[in-house]
Amino acid sequence: MPGAVIIGAGPGIGRSVARRFAREGLPVALVSRTGTALDLDGVLTYKADVADEDGLRAALDAASAELGTPDVVVYNAAVIRPDTPGEASMRAQLDAWAVNVVGALVAATHVAPAMARRGSGSFLVTGGMPEPKAAYVSLSLGKAGVRTLVKLLDEEYGPSGVHVASITVAGPVAPGTEFDPDDIAEHYWRLHTQPRDRWEQEVRHG
Repeated sequence: MPGAVIIGAGPGIGRSVARRFAREGLPVALVSRTGTALDLDGVLTYKADVADEDGLRAALDAASAELGTPDVVVYNAAVIRPDTPGEASMRAQLDAWAVNVVGALVAATHVAPAMARRGSGSFLVTGGMPEPKAAYVSLSLGKAGVRTLVKLLDEEYGPSGVHVASITVAGPVAPGTEFDPDDIAEHYWRLHTQPRDRWEQEVRHG
């Protein structure tokens, strides 16, 4: 049975999204730098750094070999760090861009063509920084890049039935707050199950 693949499966949003999809009966595969199961039962785990193109593609191939073409892929990886203008080196900025944007592009173009041939599927990206902040330059640039990437992917794959969207989280994620990851996870399920005539390209939490 096809299922859900969560890329960037950490203990916050990643775990909550995995639990949300598993609750609906979907098999779940987690792709992370550590390859851990996050205390979740019955999930498949794959180890990959999203900035390593070959490793990321290999993990996605392994998940697809086990699950089939996924129903939904969630890209939740990001480099989150404070850096003011001129503070981070060019290498540091490029490394952040590779995780925040290029990894999502690689993942989407690796899985979306098969979804398009099937005529259905969702590719959802965790966004943020609805307004840029000078204290978070690399993250602000990355999340602006995500918005543009979602539009480009929708243009390419949307007509074939692939729902591409981002979930903009406008604050720090923490249990018991208005940015509780379990509450945020509801957006991913809602977007995945939206009728095509109601597709949203971006939702904002907070």
